[in-house]
Amino acid sequence: MRILITAGGTSEAIDQVRSITNHSSGQLGVALAKAALAQRTTQIDYLIAKGAVMPPQDPRIRLHPIENTAQLGATMAELLDSNTYDAVIHAMAVSDFTPAISSSQENFLAGLNRWLTAHPDTAIDRPAFNDILADIATYTVAETKLSSKTEHLVLVLKQTEKIIGMIKRKQPQTLLIGFKLLVAVSESELLQVAHENLIKNHADYVLANDLTAIAEGRHHGYLIDSTKIVGEADTKADIAQLILDTVAKKVRQA
Repeated sequence: MRILITAGGTSEAIDQVRSITNHSSGQLGVALAKAALAQRTTQIDYLIAKGAVMPPQDPRIRLHPIENTAQLGATMAELLDSNTYDAVIHAMAVSDFTPAISSSQENFLAGLNRWLTAHPDTAIDRPAFNDILADIATYTVAETKLSSKTEHLVLVLKQTEKIIGMIKRKQPQTLLIGFKLLVAVSESELLQVAHENLIKNHADYVLANDLTAIAEGRHHGYLIDSTKIVGEADTKADIAQLILDTVAKKVRQA
């Protein structure tokens, strides 16, 4: 059985010394790798974000380090084009946004006033706002480290590509396991949102969990498919075992 696992959290650069990131230790990825290695015949491609806990050293694991969402997309596309996977377990916490503009207050205000002077009678609607951002981006001086002397650092974030969406496009036959994390919602809402996520991304399974149910030594989650709850678990190790047992059974049936 050959699987691809993603683990950790992506980090998006503000400049060469600052970044915004998703908080994910990669511990669940490690648990998934351990459960997969216990299957004996498993080969693993392991996409790991910078700073995440390393999986076990084993000749059956090939590591592919990445930092940001763009690198994740490029590396995953290359792996999906080069290999055929029985399953892809996409546990990485991927940034939804990345900096489009990182500017000092002075440069941002200069760009904004420049645009307003050139368009004195134009209301700032969505197209105008995009035009302003493009103008500011053109005139903002690229710096390896933004000065800390500015009173305000202005960040404009843009949406990143939804990497999970490419997986079934490239390998329709692979088993895709996605993850959905919400915060302080009811069980019914958590399962509903997870089901919507499953349908949207053409996943076979989604592991649904709530941040309030995650603490030291505890990590409650529901594994669902398109029709039901497949199983529940209360620790990372148990979640990993539940997922790998489900995957192995499905692969044997194929």
